[in-house]
Amino acid sequence: MRPGAALPGDAALVILPGSKATIADLAALRAAGFDIDIAAHRRRGGHVLGLCGGYQMLGRSIADPVGIEGPPGRADGLALIDVETVLDGDKRLEPVQGETDDGTPFAGYEMHIGVSKGADCARPFARLADDRPEGAVSADGRVIGTYIHGLFADDRQRSAWLERLGAGPSTVMHDALVEGTLDRLAAHLAAHVDLDRLLRLAR
Repeated sequence: MRPGAALPGDAALVILPGSKATIADLAALRAAGFDIDIAAHRRRGGHVLGLCGGYQMLGRSIADPVGIEGPPGRADGLALIDVETVLDGDKRLEPVQGETDDGTPFAGYEMHIGVSKGADCARPFARLADDRPEGAVSADGRVIGTYIHGLFADDRQRSAWLERLGAGPSTVMHDALVEGTLDRLAAHLAAHVDLDRLLRLAR
């Protein structure tokens, strides 16, 4: 979306993606007016999903006391879920798997800094394979925050989300699509690029 453009009024789901500068990007989101559009979308009965930094933005506040992502500071969040985030400690990076709250399995990964805590964490979005709860869900179930990346690359999750939103099951097999695309790219390069000459020039 371009700054100043309105979110589509008929959108079923708004996704807030991750960020490497969450407080700064939250300020940019507000400057563009998207906070107003997201609040209106939620009032119309729409769903909101925050992934990683987007999850942190959905909460009541974000604090970066030691300046991990920029100057030390604190910002009010969008307050669509009842959590507060503090950015501190080491970056968490690991593969994860488990089930979301509707019983759909997933495989993905976590990559984030910070801890989010609050009342809505009592309604976790997912439960990891080691039985740890993950994420938070608003009281009305329409706003979800999670640190899990790669959800929509998982065919099971993508189908579950599309069906939940009334769009029907996914007909795309993600891994097969990626492999097929890479194979076609490799074949195109082999047909149109003199790889032997490039290798000689690189020596």
